[in-house]
Amino acid sequence: MKRVSVDIGGTFTDCFVVWGEQYIETKALTTHHNLAMGFNEALGKACQVLDVDLEKVLTEVDSVRYATTLGTNALIEHKGPKIGMLVSAGFEATVPLSRSRGYGEGLDNISKQDMPNAQRPAPLVEAHMIRGVRERLDFKGNQVMALDEADVRRQLRELVDRGAQIVVVALVNAVVNPVHEQRIEEILLEEYPSHLLGAIPVILSHQVAGRKGEYVRSTSAIIDGYLHSTMYHALSQLEQNLRAHTYDKPMLVIHNSGGMAQLNSTDALQTIHSGPVSGIGASEHLSLQAELGNVVATDMGGTSYDIGIVVEGGVKHYDFNPVIDRWLVSVPMVHLVTLGAGGGSVASYDRMYKTVQCGPESAGSDPGPACYDRGGMKPTVTDADLLLGYLDAENYAGGSIPLNPRRAKAVIEDTICDELDCEVIEAAKLIREKVDDNMANGLFTELRARGYDPKDFTMLAYGGNGPLHCCGIAQNLSIDKILAPPLSSVFSAVGAGNMHQLHIHEQSMYLVLYDSNTRHIFDDYSRFNSIVMGLKEKGRQDLLRQGVAAEDICHDLELDMRYGNQLVQTTAVIPQHELRGPADVLAMISQFSTDYGKRFGEGSQAPEAGIRINTIRVATYARHETVKFDDIKPVEKAARQAPPTPSNTRICHFVGQDGPIETPVWARKDLAPGVEIEGPAIVASDVTTFLVDPGWTLVAAKQGATWFLRNEKPVTTH
Repeated sequence: MKRVSVDIGGTFTDCFVVWGEQYIETKALTTHHNLAMGFNEALGKACQVLDVDLEKVLTEVDSVRYATTLGTNALIEHKGPKIGMLVSAGFEATVPLSRSRGYGEGLDNISKQDMPNAQRPAPLVEAHMIRGVRERLDFKGNQVMALDEADVRRQLRELVDRGAQIVVVALVNAVVNPVHEQRIEEILLEEYPSHLLGAIPVILSHQVAGRKGEYVRSTSAIIDGYLHSTMYHALSQLEQNLRAHTYDKPMLVIHNSGGMAQLNSTDALQTIHSGPVSGIGASEHLSLQAELGNVVATDMGGTSYDIGIVVEGGVKHYDFNPVIDRWLVSVPMVHLVTLGAGGGSVASYDRMYKTVQCGPESAGSDPGPACYDRGGMKPTVTDADLLLGYLDAENYAGGSIPLNPRRAKAVIEDTICDELDCEVIEAAKLIREKVDDNMANGLFTELRARGYDPKDFTMLAYGGNGPLHCCGIAQNLSIDKILAPPLSSVFSAVGAGNMHQLHIHEQSMYLVLYDSNTRHIFDDYSRFNSIVMGLKEKGRQDLLRQGVAAEDICHDLELDMRYGNQLVQTTAVIPQHELRGPADVLAMISQFSTDYGKRFGEGSQAPEAGIRINTIRVATYARHETVKFDDIKPVEKAARQAPPTPSNTRICHFVGQDGPIETPVWARKDLAPGVEIEGPAIVASDVTTFLVDPGWTLVAAKQGATWFLRNEKPVTTH
């Protein structure tokens, strides 16, 4: 297998190259003005390791895969086109009102409760750019009022005259019958043909989100339209860069659903958070291969700290109505929690509590932390780590980014020390302790909110800063085992390399499986089967269009079900894709009952209220060859080896420890599987630093995997 996978983050561009039996990991600073430059630099470093020129690599690999946070950054920076929107007449206020909850979406609980200071986010589409058109379909998709085409043409022209650069169409009940949305698209193309200068892209809401819920479907279409031009130009630029270097295959883009597709089969909305989702995919793959049981995946990069959960058996959690930035949307996305905590997180003085505050503001890659010597004027977590002795100023990132300790010291003294009247080392400890506590709190909250006990999980620590902070994060939790996985610094890029081509199609419907009033069991089998077959055919055509062989295409069927009028829906995976008789319906009900009992407790089922299907969802996919992981479990204590002589020592300062500690330093490449090192210690590589805090033990494993095990507390006798 020969493959290139790239995760373009807010600070670093991570590159993972599979070249036969060789696995290469490299990093370069993300070049936001031209992503291709950062990609070429990262891939060029891998080519130097392989001693192969870049054109030869791109000619021989089977695919190039991209995961990117570009869409996320564009939303945060509020950089997008002016949007015009057409809705059903009478529903013009749906998006501006945002279900009366728009002020709180995407905020933490404390901010949501701060009603006096509540503010809605700046709108992506202004109220005067939303126009109603005369038409109406009922909840079954039957036409109540025909589409007034003259009204459509008039509203379109007014939107264009007002400067609309893209048009979003979101009509009531369009997911049941899209005929009016499709006709509006035809009218727009008649008015503004694609071959003429001034052609306007059009986004139809039923193509972006297949479930009912007018507000979330509308916001999904708006965000897709808002990011359309940004993603199109940036990803096209990356594809043109590949073409210029002799790569002639389709470029593959990672989706936040946990799959990937070619660029021509990717919506902009599907790329949001695709980098962190790739890391969760790699965690799932590693958990299954290495039989790790329950794992909590944590990715600490330069900008953010991402948390995902994979329970035993490789089951991932999905959000079907996630909040992206400040907007509730309707798109199936692998569940993750993102905190503003990374190596580039800015530290400041909190005047209210008279202490240090870290994040969510980040220095990014430009200018970056003050110690990068690129013009950064604010102290960051990386500056604190440098002053505490954990980082090698001359060999950071393999020597490609020399660090300046004097700049780090100056900004921390000016920002923190003067306010707290403390020494710079004490201030650096406060910064590290604060950011580790923030991440530990986020991790604890996420696990507890889903009913899990942290002590039942192995913590995966990856990303450029994951192994550097993992012991400090786990210290306040009940987690005793941490694994820095193979290729930990580019683990999300490894996940991109393991993705399968996947498309998810879904359709909202009102289908009663069991009517408790009439005691009638659903018997319109042809209706159910035709919907499932239609969704399968959509996914099948998506993959056939991308060159996948028909015999390699697989399908999974999921149903969103509920008892009666309960607000809570439960997703059931149904093995039987076709209904032929009452036995199949009863098997479907039994599967739902089992899944409901597992989630809410056996005996909580309420079939007496009736059973309904709200959404039918089909995941269509084609499997690809994946990276193979060795047996990376830590060796038994009796079989562990003493470490070699350290390469040098470094004066370090640790939270909770008084005074400096002379800390031994090893190179990761010098540690054979089974080597055990008692903390405090530092293990360094060209792409990351493994910090072993006092009270922890490092155990080296195969493929560069590294375990951190909490030392057993000595038993005291009285």
